[in-house]
Amino acid sequence: MPIVSSTEIINHAKEGKVISFPTDTVPALATLPTYCDLIFAAKKRPPDKPLILMGSLGEDLWPYVTGTEKEKKIWQQITQQHWPGQLTLVLPASKKVPSVMNPLDPSTIGIRVPHHQLALKLLSQTGPLATTSANLSGEEPLFTPTDIVQTFSDVFILDAPQEVYLGSGLPSTVAKWTQQGWEILRQGGIKLEG
Repeated sequence: MPIVSSTEIINHAKEGKVISFPTDTVPALATLPTYCDLIFAAKKRPPDKPLILMGSLGEDLWPYVTGTEKEKKIWQQITQQHWPGQLTLVLPASKKVPSVMNPLDPSTIGIRVPHHQLALKLLSQTGPLATTSANLSGEEPLFTPTDIVQTFSDVFILDAPQEVYLGSGLPSTVAKWTQQGWEILRQGGIKLEG
């Protein structure tokens, strides 16, 4: 079975393999941004559902977005309040973002810093990873390593006690930056006003 130690999972991630680890919401599937097609294939995910770039610090994610100095200040203010945490910001993508992360709209990217110690430790070693919930597209998220193994036999899963995999069970709140301010695309664990 592909349940591996933290050292092994970091190595697999750096090699561009698909991995799974717990977060503050639901367990994630993840890989290096340039290997996103592996996640889309494994999940049977349609291209109209983009992936989220997850990092251990906001500083790791800012190079992947572009905006005016005024916009960046606004974005950093909201992340100071809610990161690490259950908030995904959809922002204008920089040239550093592979278009495969958001095939139908490569001009934007969702970014997030989770509030989960194991996830943060792993992401600090791998750098930002393209992520999504651990489930087949359109199905409920999987919450245990056993369920993840049964559904995704080619994914390397972090060996951790089952209770570590239990996040809030709620998806992250997704807020997209527009010319008029924030547009709430999905209300999740954090309550934001549009």
